[in-house]
Amino acid sequence: MSNQKENKKSPDASNGMEKIVSLCKRRGFIFPGSEIYGGLANSWDYGPLGVELKNNIKQEWWKRFVHQRTDIVGLDTALVMNTKVWEASGHVATFRDPLTECRKCHSRFRADNLGFVRADNIIWIFPINGEKCPNCGVKINPENFTPPVEFNLMLKTFLGPVDPVKMLSGNLAYQILGNQITKEEFQNIEEKVSQVTHYFRPETAQGMFVDFKNVLETTRKRLPFGIAQIGKAFRNEITPGNFIFRTREFEQMEIEYFIKESDWEKYFDHWLGEMRNWLKDLGVKKWHEEEIPDGERAHYSKRTIDIEYDFPFGKKELYGLAYRTDFDLKNHSEKSGEDLRYTNPESGEKFLPHVIEPTWGVDRSVLVALLEAYSEEEAPTAEEGESEARVVLRFPKWLAPVKVAVLPLSKKENLSNKAKEIYQNLAKDFVCEYDETQSIGKRYRRQDEIGTPFCVTVDFDSLEDNAVTIRDRDTMEQERIAISELNGYLKNKLK
Repeated sequence: MSNQKENKKSPDASNGMEKIVSLCKRRGFIFPGSEIYGGLANSWDYGPLGVELKNNIKQEWWKRFVHQRTDIVGLDTALVMNTKVWEASGHVATFRDPLTECRKCHSRFRADNLGFVRADNIIWIFPINGEKCPNCGVKINPENFTPPVEFNLMLKTFLGPVDPVKMLSGNLAYQILGNQITKEEFQNIEEKVSQVTHYFRPETAQGMFVDFKNVLETTRKRLPFGIAQIGKAFRNEITPGNFIFRTREFEQMEIEYFIKESDWEKYFDHWLGEMRNWLKDLGVKKWHEEEIPDGERAHYSKRTIDIEYDFPFGKKELYGLAYRTDFDLKNHSEKSGEDLRYTNPESGEKFLPHVIEPTWGVDRSVLVALLEAYSEEEAPTAEEGESEARVVLRFPKWLAPVKVAVLPLSKKENLSNKAKEIYQNLAKDFVCEYDETQSIGKRYRRQDEIGTPFCVTVDFDSLEDNAVTIRDRDTMEQERIAISELNGYLKNKLK
């Protein structure tokens, strides 16, 4: 439950996303990608405030789980890896979603999102409750929709001096002209295409497993210990959407925590607790923990809990926690021929560690932080008894993209010079913004809307008493503080 007053409200489900998307573009949090060229389906760019917000999340996560712990080290692995990595991990064979197409409008969808049910893990059964195409409205049945087929989500790319697209199109043109190619020539083309085909990583985890031996040898860590990574991943999603919730390019914060098999339940509970604490500090008040049953978990998982959130578009996965057993290290050890076993320094016993994997989505963390922080309220104006609507992002102070705004009461040179001097001093310790455009009331509203915790107003009295007025974002209360005490005051408030 929220502890805010009754006149403060978050966006409702019907228009919540519209308000968030509008605010994000208007205030420079998130822009549509490639917008001047018509955009690219579900591609988004983080603007000046968005990149600060996103970096605050990543930096706090890294500080908490890497710098402040002695049992976790960091890593930054390549986006494109040897294809054998993805064959060993099972992604090439099993990383698939069911794809169906509407025969009328030719839109494509994930079948399980439209009510299709899989029987005996083999046959897909069409919906029976009158479901309709989300795009054109025709009824979903065998006459109007294609049977689901498995669609691999790996995003392909090609490395090297061979362009397989031109090679295949050239071969097709050659055959159209009435020429024939031999079986050997066709196999040669296939082999060349296979040699240059690679994949952008669909997760950050495999880089940590592949480098496990190097990390173990260079850090001399003992079990239990973890490897952490923040980085981009790519998935050729069938139906991306809902703003930055589901995109083909996204960022993960992930830990592979290596343990003895007998300790897995203990450390599963430990990391579930850590994820709960993170959610609270992010400002999330309510979430759901969904135990994933047998048959629905990923191929590598013995236990999975999805942490879900009530987004305006429905209850969806936010984070995940999985017990991956020794699946990954075992497969990479077998396929690569490298011995990836851990040696107990006390007993000399060799074994493959098991793994607990907590995963956080960076972009979904940004979206949830915005949704939780957004509120609308009636705020008093300068006119006695009058009020106006105020939009405010009540970020936790550590998360706010701008910590302090310095606002001179007017543009007069002597006041501007004083305010700029204060700004330069504060900017050494805080992310600050300087604004001298429009009335002070409108500038306060702008800072409320981007979540700035404190505004420092420099007025004409400041030239005489060397003091400024500090306004609190949440209470709108104002306090007079000596300029000489300003840094210390803000440091204490922003802890």
